[in-house]
Formats: sequence, C-alpha cells, structure tokens
Amino acid sequence: MTFRGYSYKLVEANLAADLELIGVQLGRWCIANDISVDKIAKKFKVSRMTIYSWFIGKSQPHSKNIQQIKKYLGN
Repeated sequence: MTFRGYSYKLVEANLAADLELIGVQLGRWCIANDISVDKIAKKFKVSRMTIYSWFIGKSQPHSKNIQQIKKYLGN
C-alpha cells in the first residue's frame, strides 16, 4: 500500500495514535483517501503543522473545528 504525499513516519505515528481522537480519525481518513494536509489545513483554516499534530494525536482541535471535522467525516 502506498501513501502518496504522506511519509512513512507520519503514517506509522497515525496508526499508533488513539483512534478515539477526532484528529487521528481525520488523519486516517485523509491518508486512506490521499487528501493533502494542505487542503485540510485550508478547509479548517489552521496551519499545516496543526493538522500534523491532530493526525498524530499530539494536539486536539478546538470545539468549533470538532463539529466541522465530524461533518466532514460524515459522523
């Protein structure tokens, strides 16, 4: 399986992170669907570094973003 646009290190960190976290769920979805970090950062109006932090569970989105992420993921 290839993950164009995502490093092996990021994919491994996402897989090791707590799937209960909405940012990690978003990361899994984006990796599986080859959605770029840049596109997601623009959509949620945050930096690319913030998106990377969400994807690996290092930080959590603010409540306004959580609702948007749930809607984006179809939850």
